[in-house]
Amino acid sequence: MADDPRPDENDPDEGKPQENAFEELLRQLGLSGATGPGGTPDLAALMQQLQQAFGQMFAAGSAGPTAGYSGFANPAGGAGSLVQPGQVDWRQVSTIARRICAERGSDPAPTREQRESVTEAARIAEGWLDRSTIFPATEQAPKVWSRSEWITSTLPVWERIIAPVATSFADALADALLRSSGEDQPAELAQMAGMLQPMLRTSGAMMYGQKVGEALGRLASEVLGLTDIGLPLGEDGAVVLLPTNVAAFSEGLDRSPTDIQVYLALREAARQRLFAAAPWLRPQLLSLFEQYAAGIRIDMSAMEDMYRDLDPASMGLEALQEAFEKLQGSLFEPVRTPEQQAVLERLETLLALIEGWVDDTVTQATGRWMPTAPALAETMRRRRATGGPAEEALNTLVGLELRPRRMRDAANLWAALREARDMEGRDRIWSHPDNLPTAAGLDDPLGFVAGEVDANAPQTVQQPEAYDIDAELERLFNEADRQRRTEGGTDDDEGPGHE
Repeated sequence: MADDPRPDENDPDEGKPQENAFEELLRQLGLSGATGPGGTPDLAALMQQLQQAFGQMFAAGSAGPTAGYSGFANPAGGAGSLVQPGQVDWRQVSTIARRICAERGSDPAPTREQRESVTEAARIAEGWLDRSTIFPATEQAPKVWSRSEWITSTLPVWERIIAPVATSFADALADALLRSSGEDQPAELAQMAGMLQPMLRTSGAMMYGQKVGEALGRLASEVLGLTDIGLPLGEDGAVVLLPTNVAAFSEGLDRSPTDIQVYLALREAARQRLFAAAPWLRPQLLSLFEQYAAGIRIDMSAMEDMYRDLDPASMGLEALQEAFEKLQGSLFEPVRTPEQQAVLERLETLLALIEGWVDDTVTQATGRWMPTAPALAETMRRRRATGGPAEEALNTLVGLELRPRRMRDAANLWAALREARDMEGRDRIWSHPDNLPTAAGLDDPLGFVAGEVDANAPQTVQQPEAYDIDAELERLFNEADRQRRTEGGTDDDEGPGHE
């Protein structure tokens, strides 16, 4: 028997006008006032209410300093300050990073004694480096920073590197909504999705900004200076140390605090000398980071699936927020393109060459004056190999992983160059970027020194014979050290820099 089309007099809702999906969505989101006369959507009022709703939704998930964020307003910039759609609020990033630092321990301002101690350590370090590199000191006074000062001072460089990634993520978030609102959706929903795009881009940038702030906060809690992650985060060439983090790093090490501080100052000063002596190095390094970051494409399939499965008639604001929070673990998984892979290989090679040169230069500087230096060098290598703060932060923010093996290979190459061409011949390689070895040179240091491996050869994979090369290099270096000890040398017994 066919269904009876007549009204059911016992149904209290019978005869009442039925809400469509669009109206139900507005009601569930608490936006029931966003319709005009006759039930026609008032899109101007709708956008205003949705802006506030989405801002509250994302702010609730971030907690702490971003609480209360609404739409396009910049809470750190005061009334009337705006953040453009798809752009990160860097003042807010700084606030989040400082909060993370506060959660991980106290961040006192450096004391007068700490400043004097770092100044003396830098003086000794510069004196020793004068004998292990031809690059001169930068003649900038050393600086002593708190964690918060590190965040504030390095943020401009992070902004330059990370901004393209944030834009890519924000665009992908908005595009996923538009792609998910197909032809089967009501016309009102499709129109609303289009108008929501700028707001979603802002929300996406805010979500990524939260991620950046958390990563920088963790990094600031562990970095020892300004350059120890390999990036040139400053421009004036000053040696910078963070006493709070240096003290934490020193815990458990059976080494003199003075030795530790001088050793860290040596590495900082060596990097600063290198960046100053090779003025092309800093812009090229940052350019490679920018190229890599600009090429990042976010895999938004999970986001599109969420939009596709979303039932506007039954999902309220709290459920929508919960769905976004569940996705956050997968939202920040970058998809690496072939072009990015090529840039990544160049970037990793350049960073390895920098750290390898620092390793060899500092080893030579400390050879006669600091018996604890080899143990401290091993501590630094282990710190890198176990995924230090730099690797963690760069992997979180731009999907970049630094390979400690490449740094060891680079140290072997610079040592081989120094043995074959002396200190000046080693350092002259930095006079032009075309002189530097590629990954092929790192794979075969002795071949590069002998001219058998072209410095501009194509990138190659690591060959098994590299381990035999390492053993041969170690044998040669040990033999040279034994000869020097046998000859006795003519150097003074006390190292440069000491009174």
